[in-house]
Amino acid sequence: MRHIIRTAQMTAKEYNSAVDQYADNIYRFVLKHIKNQDVAKDIVQETFAKVWVKRDDISAEKVRSYLFTTAHHTMIDVLRKEKYQTSVEAIDRVESTSPHKNTDLQKILHDALDQLPEIQRTVILLRDYEGYDYAEIGEITDLNESQVKVYIFRARTKLKQILVSLEAVLE
Repeated sequence: MRHIIRTAQMTAKEYNSAVDQYADNIYRFVLKHIKNQDVAKDIVQETFAKVWVKRDDISAEKVRSYLFTTAHHTMIDVLRKEKYQTSVEAIDRVESTSPHKNTDLQKILHDALDQLPEIQRTVILLRDYEGYDYAEIGEITDLNESQVKVYIFRARTKLKQILVSLEAVLE
């Protein structure tokens, strides 16, 4: 005789609490990749719809990780489907070639993040903006911890190079 052990199911109240607690964070995470508010909102909405459908299989303790994982995969699907990534990279190349003397630190950091490859930008955002540990980032991105650490190291190295070169231009 087989026994099926089920984890605690997420209630509607716990789901609503997750929406209140994580919707803004997920939106910011997606928007940093997509650069289109409407598309980012659609991805967040689709993410929460997918979680609602799977709520019986998700425990409230794991909902944060599940939400970011779902948002990440949904975003990748949208990028592939609409080939949006190619146009964003083309815009980034045009913007990065034009000199601008903007000393707004937040804009400079966002521009630097935009120059990173997608996976490096994702792991940096999850680690430094959202506070995930290496194991959680690995879960969300389907990478092992070593890969996560390598991507974070490479992203930080690239960001340092970008910011140092910008500092020389701004002086």
